Parts: sequence; C-alpha cells; structure tokens
Amino acid sequence: MNLGADIVMAFDECPPSTAPREAVKAATERTTRWARRSREAHRRTDQWLFGIVQGGVLPDLREKSARDLVAMDFPGYAVGGLAVGEERTTREEVLDHVEPLLPRGKPRYLMGVGTPEDILEGVARGVDMFDCVLPTRNGRNGQLFTSRGRLSIRNARYRDDPRPPDPDCACYTCRTASRAYLRHLHMAGEITGATLLTIHNLAHYLDTLRRMRQSILLGRFEEFRTEMRRSLTASAGEGEGS
Repeated sequence: MNLGADIVMAFDECPPSTAPREAVKAATERTTRWARRSREAHRRTDQWLFGIVQGGVLPDLREKSARDLVAMDFPGYAVGGLAVGEERTTREEVLDHVEPLLPRGKPRYLMGVGTPEDILEGVARGVDMFDCVLPTRNGRNGQLFTSRGRLSIRNARYRDDPRPPDPDCACYTCRTASRAYLRHLHMAGEITGATLLTIHNLAHYLDTLRRMRQSILLGRFEEFRTEMRRSLTASAGEGEGS
C-alpha cells in the first residue's frame, strides 16, 4: 500500500507442478487465508487488490480457490501456479476450467505467462493481463521475438546481414540497427546490445497485444488467432528462415 502501485497482489504460495495433492491443497488453503487477511487489511481506495487463484492442475482445488476468492469480491483476479513446469495443454485445460468461475466484467490476470503463443491462447480464454520475464531475459541472451518467429542473433549467418531484425517492425532498434551490428554487440558482451534487443522484444509484445485488442474490438479475434498461429507455425525454429 505504501508503494502506491495501481494494482497490488495478495500473497500466495505457488507449489511446483509436480507437487503431491496434499502439498497443493495446503498451499491453496494458505493462499486463501492470506487473501482474506489482505482483503481485510487493504485500505486504499485508489488502488486495486487482486486475489490469486491457486490449486495446481487439480480441477476441484482450482474451483474451490476461485469460489472462495470470488466470495471476497476482489476488483480483479489472478490465476497463479501455472507456467511452472506443466505442459501447455494442461495449462490451457486449467484456464478453460477456471474462466467461467470468475466474474464477468472484472479483469483476469495470468501470472508469469509467457510467449506470444501463450498470450494468444490466454486471451482466447478470457485473460486480460499478463507478466513475464521472457522479452527482457531472452533479449539479454540474444533471442528476438519477431513477426516471423524467433531469431537467435548469435547465429553466424547474421554476421554480415544488413537487414533490420524484423522488417515489419518500426521500433527504435529495427529503425537504427542491423542484424550484423546487433550480433557484434551481443557477441562482444556490450550492454548496448542487450538494451537494443530488449527494446525490440518489448515493442513486439506491445504491438502484438495492441493488434489482439484491435481484433477483439473489430469482432475478428478468431480470424486474428488463426492468422497468428499460421504465421508462427510457418516460421517455427529460426524466425526469418532466409
């Protein structure tokens, strides 16, 4: 509360995806107790406190967690405990189960997710908000997310490549730096390289979310989803492919 963030989270316990049922059950119950204490302690009217649905990959625990939190009437709800080692299909099944349990008209936040593909499937299941280290961490490690898939700038074939990282991107990095220059900076360990790669990745994520939002407003999200899936499938592996 003192930090003054617009959105703050109740404490939660996030067990690994391989945790036994009793451990997940205990963590879920503890998360619910913490949510209740946080709700009672929260006093700021200019700040939203979200509860966090836990329960691992166990549908009955997820359902109880969601119902207990909804009864506390939070302004928004997060789904935690995913992207911690489970298969993507399992994560999507959990979201499919939780989504109808959360109130319509209140924001849903999927914690720790993820790749552009993960975000696309989250939006398809009613998620509004995401957070993830991938754009920055992968940028520092030389990987770019582009409109044509992922691109590893460490690849030797970019040593003399004069093209921008993503010809369809208008970010500062794509306007001012070639693949060859970015590769040189990255291989030399120059901090400017990490900065430029991160700028592009963040711009790509923001633009992807902007286009998703626009497709929803235009009533063509499923068409957008199909097109994005097709584009990512066609360019899977190395991004540019040429």
